Amino acid sequence: MQLFKSTLLPLALLSFAGAIFLFAMPDKPTPPEPSDVNISECASACGLPSHVDLSGEEFPIQRTDEEWRELLTDLQYHVMRDHGTERPFQNPYHDNKRIGLYRCASTGAPLFSSTDKFDSGTGWPSFTKPIDERLIGEKRDTSFGMVRVEVHSALCGSHLGHVFPDGPAPTGLRYCINSASLRFEETESEEEIKELVKAWYHQNDE
Repeated sequence: MQLFKSTLLPLALLSFAGAIFLFAMPDKPTPPEPSDVNISECASACGLPSHVDLSGEEFPIQRTDEEWRELLTDLQYHVMRDHGTERPFQNPYHDNKRIGLYRCASTGAPLFSSTDKFDSGTGWPSFTKPIDERLIGEKRDTSFGMVRVEVHSALCGSHLGHVFPDGPAPTGLRYCINSASLRFEETESEEEIKELVKAWYHQNDE
């Protein structure tokens, strides 16, 4: 009887952990609805604003630690500057189905569009692609005994999340992003998202 009890507890814990894993990772993610508005095409056709110079080794936007702490909330600082992670299913954008633009919480740069957002079932907002790949940096991440690809703002270096090769069509990618790294701007239409993106790229035009 004692042997049975000592064997039963590990099996129960293992079953519970397996159930959580299956719940967090569905067999097939829900792809985004097709859109006639190509937000990325609008961005790629534009030159970067004059204050955004990505040619150097340093990020174009530099702030002191004190300035970051004044600009960001405690959770934003933990995620974006300390490379932390917010809780799944307990963040504002994981289930957000509204139309709009997802900006970088620290720079205001347009990073993701609701047209590329999909339900990954993981508890974090997920996208098939960024609006402009120039604004997203990537780095190999070997923390917690895993090998992943970390994504961050190419403007200020702030941590956004990770990208995985298990997303739906058309890219097959899943940009798993922390809500704390984003600021959502709701719009009335997808065309309005495009206009907001264009406005950011042309903000320094005469």
